[in-house]
Amino acid sequence: MKFLESSNLYSLNKITYVKLRWIAYIGQLTAILIVQFVLNFKFEYLFCILIIIISILTNFYLYFRIKENQLNNIVSSQYLSFDIIQLGVLFFFTGGITNPFIFLIIIPAVFSSQYLSIFSSAILVMLCIIILIMLSFFYYDLPHPGNLHFHAPDYYLYAIPISIITGLIFLVYFGQKFGEETRIRQKAYNKVQELMAKENELISLGGQAAAAAHSLGTPLSTILVTAKELEKEFGKNDKIKKDLDLLVSQSNRCKEILKKLSMDPKIDDGFLDANLDLYDYLKEIVRSYKEISNKEFILDIENYKISIKTTKSAEIIYGLRNFIGNANKYSSKKIEIILNSNKKDTEVIIRDDGPGFPKDLIEKDKLGEPYIRTTNPAHISKYGLGLGTFIGKTLLEKNYANIIFQNAEDIGGAEVKIKWDNKNLIRI
Repeated sequence: MKFLESSNLYSLNKITYVKLRWIAYIGQLTAILIVQFVLNFKFEYLFCILIIIISILTNFYLYFRIKENQLNNIVSSQYLSFDIIQLGVLFFFTGGITNPFIFLIIIPAVFSSQYLSIFSSAILVMLCIIILIMLSFFYYDLPHPGNLHFHAPDYYLYAIPISIITGLIFLVYFGQKFGEETRIRQKAYNKVQELMAKENELISLGGQAAAAAHSLGTPLSTILVTAKELEKEFGKNDKIKKDLDLLVSQSNRCKEILKKLSMDPKIDDGFLDANLDLYDYLKEIVRSYKEISNKEFILDIENYKISIKTTKSAEIIYGLRNFIGNANKYSSKKIEIILNSNKKDTEVIIRDDGPGFPKDLIEKDKLGEPYIRTTNPAHISKYGLGLGTFIGKTLLEKNYANIIFQNAEDIGGAEVKIKWDNKNLIRI
């Protein structure tokens, strides 16, 4: 199953956006009617109402005519640009930069920074800045009672757009940063989901294969018995004997294959169904790597004093396998796996004699983040994007583990410490 790669997807949810626009238009219309008919402040309210009606029509068009539920980057940018211009026109008729609600004009641009591309956000920011500058010089007076006229000193008046523009740039910058990180992390989480789906499919397939093997055992035995009986009766006939010998040999071969699939219930079925402790996990993972690797695996359980059994978790298996796989990939000759436990906590330490983690990533505490690269040119070709480390860390932390990345002082390779409080380990 292929999951959506969302890091390059810039879009707005149409339903959510339409609802937000309705809230804005109701608020705008309410404010205009109160100022005109309750406070009796005179201003060009008919022009303002006309602008809001046009905006409402665009919202109807957006809801009924645009079928896509996710608005793409271009369409989203167009509508958000319209919202900025619409607010600019409203403020033009209601005091310009002196209107106390002038800060609302930056909302579409800030909103875009989370969901749209940096290019689109930059265009919306520039549009905001241009309109703010224009509203500093060209606008109708702020609605006021006939006997009172509000006037702000020029130095204060011009400080308002400067402060709003400063806030706009900072908010959009941080919005872009957080939005980009969210998209990258979402892509990595989608990768985790994809891998875990495959893992669960394999576990499910293994269970189905075992069930099929048990079910097929009886009819296969019947076929084998029948073939042997026929061999006794017609064994002197050379033509038939060859076919019967082939039937018996192939039946025996199928029996051996099914025997492997059905597994020994005291060992393999236990690994599929029974509660396990971390030693069982590690022993099985190390055994699988020894079959494909010529490197030395050392499983040290000398200080493993307290054994806590947990329900089998594909996430723990995959998380541990990921770190052990990385150690196997980057080690020179040896991988050490140390399992320690006491009454309070349980710890797994995975070490190798390879080049270790890049120092710049350790110093910046970046390990465990997805899609990262070392800045050291000499090491760029040696290391990946950190996705495997992110997946292992995410899956194990989801199961109450604390992860520490460092380089082993004695052998110089990478060292991963995975630690559980025993009370949390019991909960798994």
